[in-house]
Amino acid sequence: MGTNQQTMTWMKDTYATIFGDKDINAEAVTTGKFISEGGIAGRVESTGLGVYYGLRQLMNDKSFMDRVKLSTGIAGKTFAVQGFGNVGEWASRFLSKDGGIIDTIIEWDCAIHKKGGFNIEDVAAWKEEHKTLKTYPNVDEVNTSNPQSFMSKKCDVLIPAAVEKSVHKLNAHTLQCKILAEAANGPTTVAAEDILRSKGVQIIPDMILNGGGVTVSYFEWLKNLQHVSPGRLTKRWEAQAQKNLYKKVAGANADQAIKDTLIGPDERTIVYSGLEEIM
Repeated sequence: MGTNQQTMTWMKDTYATIFGDKDINAEAVTTGKFISEGGIAGRVESTGLGVYYGLRQLMNDKSFMDRVKLSTGIAGKTFAVQGFGNVGEWASRFLSKDGGIIDTIIEWDCAIHKKGGFNIEDVAAWKEEHKTLKTYPNVDEVNTSNPQSFMSKKCDVLIPAAVEKSVHKLNAHTLQCKILAEAANGPTTVAAEDILRSKGVQIIPDMILNGGGVTVSYFEWLKNLQHVSPGRLTKRWEAQAQKNLYKKVAGANADQAIKDTLIGPDERTIVYSGLEEIM
């Protein structure tokens, strides 16, 4: 918690300085590193992307959505996100692109609400520049005295993406969500879970939903141990195979179309594909 690419690279560098001459796989000691230092494309956003993939899978399942009396799909559903750090921000970005309405964002120092939903790119840019959302201008409501009270805002999906035990027996009865999507580690206490289930709230456990980060960490670890990027051995072959097929279908005029449309998958594309399949 609270680490970033710089932190993980420092840790790797320290280990490699001490043991690198004896350990050919020293680079694999940490994951989440800068790409230039042995990291993997897509790791930064992977936990939030995994949250999105997991929600998309369940919210497109009619039997699951029937339990909460909602139509299938993410589009048009309202989301409240507690924690606009790495996980909450990226989950919000992907959900918003799929038509989800992120209308409540709860941080440690403030909470903001906007009917109709936020422009997540704009909110993220503001936080990056100002380091807080207290002064974010495009809101209908803001609360700086008791931000966590906004967890009780009516929404279809509440995503706790901050610290553990954010949902507990003292606030569980006030929540008005239909789905609780655990993006943080252990955000719901046992007592709170009992209360929410008695209210008919569907809980998607963290063990499933926030597994995207550790999944892509596994991809990075494999990359470090194998000393080759994912897809490097087959990328050119796959691209050439697509070109050959395209030429057979399109004939002599295919060259420009091939140049415009057909390329082998890059590392991020491979990571996204693998993560989507696993989630």
